[in-house]
Amino acid sequence: MTNKRRAERRARRRAENREWKERQKQRRMNHKKQSILQRIGGFFFGVGVFVLIIVYWLTAFYGTDYLYTYLGKRPPEVFVQLINCFGGMLLWGITMAILGQFLRRHELHFFHSLNQAIRSMSRGDFNVLVDDNPRNGPFVELAESINQMAFDLGQLERMRQEFISNVSHEIQSPLTSISGFSRALQNDQLSLEERKHYLTIIETESVRLSKLSENLLKLTSLESQHHPFEPKSYRLDKQLRNHILACEPQWVDKDIEMDIELDPVTVEADEDLLSQVWTNLIHNAVKFVPIGGTIRVVVVSNGEEAVTRISNNGPSIPEEDQTHIFERFYKADKSRNRMAGGNGLGLSIAKKIVEMHLGSIKVESGMEELTSFIVRLPIVQKPPTPDS
Repeated sequence: MTNKRRAERRARRRAENREWKERQKQRRMNHKKQSILQRIGGFFFGVGVFVLIIVYWLTAFYGTDYLYTYLGKRPPEVFVQLINCFGGMLLWGITMAILGQFLRRHELHFFHSLNQAIRSMSRGDFNVLVDDNPRNGPFVELAESINQMAFDLGQLERMRQEFISNVSHEIQSPLTSISGFSRALQNDQLSLEERKHYLTIIETESVRLSKLSENLLKLTSLESQHHPFEPKSYRLDKQLRNHILACEPQWVDKDIEMDIELDPVTVEADEDLLSQVWTNLIHNAVKFVPIGGTIRVVVVSNGEEAVTRISNNGPSIPEEDQTHIFERFYKADKSRNRMAGGNGLGLSIAKKIVEMHLGSIKVESGMEELTSFIVRLPIVQKPPTPDS
């Protein structure tokens, strides 16, 4: 899948989100207007009920009085009043029965639409919309919750399909290379150099497949909320210095100038998890910096958080890519292409680990500036909660 198709999908998702927010805003405005109308209607309904009770009582009073005159007999006054009361109540009961039948049909229609919406979602169809008219009374919030759930599940389903598509694409490419070069190796007329070249490609693609599988498992574990998280107090500057020295063969081979400024900073964090963050960021800097380029690593503390900035003078990241650089499988065009290696999961893993530490990570890049990844971590770390 090309970045163009991914950008189109993201643009479509943003458009859907904007449309949903507009619909929600319009509904809220309509609800506000209808709420005012409901209050006015409620007032007149109460007045109408009061007037109706008076009319029913008067009807019972004059009706029975006419009946007594017609019959020429009138019972004791106490029975007259009782008969009038029962007559008024009877008329009122008949009216409420008719009105209740009407309201019952309306409620049954509403609950039928709820039932249909839930059944559609159970079949995987999330394009449902339940009428959340304020006239539905206390069930309006239920209808709004179901609509919101349908929208969120639809978004999740689209993300799942896009994730499967991305994984399939990332797996299919190396498998195609391995299959093609394996068939080529069956040619007995190949020279030894050609065979070695093909075998090297097969090995490279196999390593890439293995790395993809490893990163997918790692990302799944991090997002499962059950990944081990064992913070302890240690020197962050020493950890970064060790990682820089571990990468020395790579940056020496490219004649890279390392500009290091590491203030003594002690943090409380999971050292093994953060090790993956620094490995990813430093390797990326070495990978994309030109021969003879510069990498700058700075660690400072403001008392509450440790700020790590890893910069390089390699190709800048376009502004439209900076907002998506931490998404799964996202790789910017040109400098961040397949020839440079990677599968677009490293930065996603780094971001997840930093968020587990209640920190933040962002990228800054301009046409004439260094490309910098800034990681902010709290000095004192608390274990992540299930909602973090």
